[in-house]
Amino acid sequence: MNLQHQRIQETCEALKLRAIGTEWGAIADKAASDESTLADFLEQVLAVETSERALRSSDLLLKFAGLPALKTVDEYDFKFASGAPKKQLMELTGLAFVERAENVVFLGPSGVGKSHLAMSLGYKAVTAGIKTRFITAADLMMQLATAKKQDRLESYLKRIVMAPKLLIIDEIGYLPFGREEACLFFNVIAKRYERGSVIVTSNLPFSQWSGAFANDTTLVAALLDRLLHHSHIVQISGESYRLKGKSAAGIVPTNIASRAMLVNNEIV
Repeated sequence: MNLQHQRIQETCEALKLRAIGTEWGAIADKAASDESTLADFLEQVLAVETSERALRSSDLLLKFAGLPALKTVDEYDFKFASGAPKKQLMELTGLAFVERAENVVFLGPSGVGKSHLAMSLGYKAVTAGIKTRFITAADLMMQLATAKKQDRLESYLKRIVMAPKLLIIDEIGYLPFGREEACLFFNVIAKRYERGSVIVTSNLPFSQWSGAFANDTTLVAALLDRLLHHSHIVQISGESYRLKGKSAAGIVPTNIASRAMLVNNEIV
């Protein structure tokens, strides 16, 4: 490397133009052989840097999102999950609800693909450059409680709860919350109200949510008032995909499979 190339490399590093620092030489050689103009050369090196930055940004967004798996709506088995409202779900993939700070609530029994659909919308948002965060309700409560004990609750709320444009909270109702946890969860929904979208999944109809929130009907009423004011409720019925074929093979007792197929159509 001659001194001029070294100075260019050092300048690119100082300006954080990593892609240009790495690729400019090859682009310059090609431009010379093609007899390209200086404007063509400049356009090419800037395009390389732009592309590299977009890729790095996408990687960072995906890492921050914390998605357990990369799912898409196209992978969802609508033939098996005949109770899933396909038209409504396909409309949600347009992500207009995120731009309008609206919420999405997936309701249905265990195994019908609520988490799959929530993750697929999350992945769609990430690929669209939208800052997204996925977390289970149990993990969220544990982290909120820990942050409060360590006197850094406001910092946690700002960094994890308010930073993403789309927050996905999975599995509400699988584990009941205590009074303090219920208040913390209400705080999350209240802070994001009309400021950012929330996707939640639950195996419980709304009429049973008080049992998951310390039997505090007043708190649940206030929570649902904010969560559902601008929302899309996706009710999914059907049997568990995870138990698909197990009952017929005699692996899962029929009574258990039947209970897994039940869905309470009551929304409120």
